[in-house]
Amino acid sequence: MELSKIKREIERLWNILGKAEHCLDLGEIITRIQKLETIISQPTFCKTSFSAHQIPQEIESLNAKKRQYQRSHSLIGDIKAALELLEFSPDEQLLHEVQTNLIQLQQEVKTIEIQQLLVDSYNQKSAFLTITAGIGGIDAEDWASILLRMYHRWANSHNYRVNLAEESHGDVAGINSATLEITGLYAYGCLKSEQGSHVKIVRIPPQNGNGKRLTCFANVEVSPILDESFELEIPEKDLDITKCWHRRNLNRPETWVKVFHIPTGITIFCNQERNQLQNQEQALAILKSKLWAFMQAQGVQDVAGIQFGKIKSLFKKPIREYILHPYTRVNDLHTQVETTSVTEVLNGDIDIFIKAYLQQQYQPLE
Repeated sequence: MELSKIKREIERLWNILGKAEHCLDLGEIITRIQKLETIISQPTFCKTSFSAHQIPQEIESLNAKKRQYQRSHSLIGDIKAALELLEFSPDEQLLHEVQTNLIQLQQEVKTIEIQQLLVDSYNQKSAFLTITAGIGGIDAEDWASILLRMYHRWANSHNYRVNLAEESHGDVAGINSATLEITGLYAYGCLKSEQGSHVKIVRIPPQNGNGKRLTCFANVEVSPILDESFELEIPEKDLDITKCWHRRNLNRPETWVKVFHIPTGITIFCNQERNQLQNQEQALAILKSKLWAFMQAQGVQDVAGIQFGKIKSLFKKPIREYILHPYTRVNDLHTQVETTSVTEVLNGDIDIFIKAYLQQQYQPLE
């Protein structure tokens, strides 16, 4: 990239960062952090109260925002200083360093732009993301595994912690279902745009057959990970819990637990933890998270108010098409955003869709 183009890109990123800072007010953030740290340092601070969960989370969130803006400013400063040197004396190694820093800065600013749209407190929470193979048999199971990899790579590229909470393998290949536990600020706010049915399309030209259109589906559910301060009681009579009581391998006993929520028909299967108690706790956490998401989607105040007949439609509505042959294109149905960069998307580059969705939901930066 020529120096003049790098300068123009830096100017563009600087303007975006300045607008975001205007909305954020770093001075106010620093003052708020100091105030909260003073509160929790007091001997009278009750560690078992509701505030004990909320205040440390708020401090973590504010510190993460502060560090992000500091990193961005530091990168801009380094790039500008390097550009001044390059104008007087060409240096391939220094130019490569500038280009590397610019790529990192572009990612930082892109993330900041998205985060400015996530104003609701629940948007800052971590997320459970469940992928289930839909119509399409073996092809659907393979497609579900491709999406699992896509979200795993997206999470890694944004420095989230990723844990496989549950996985059920397909009959031949791929997966029937899997749940990722994605831990970090804004995971739920970003990924809630992904909820729905993802459709893989392969069109066979007439000269190669009957001109068929082969499609398969995988459904994605996203819900926030709720902390201990969130009160959602699930009566024991509404739960049917099944545990594995036999051992296939003495060195690695089966520890799976299946939790069935009778009123809604939701089934959670967890098999990734070391013991049954941990798998049961994980399954109940996922269940609570999903019930909360259904309550929010239907605008009801408690689990009893959920209209069970409408649950499946919440995550089976097609939201994105991935055309893989004879040409390549990804078409996001609820934002109308399209791209031909299918390989990049399936490697986790889905921010273009996330940002477009959030801009529809919230007021974008002016």
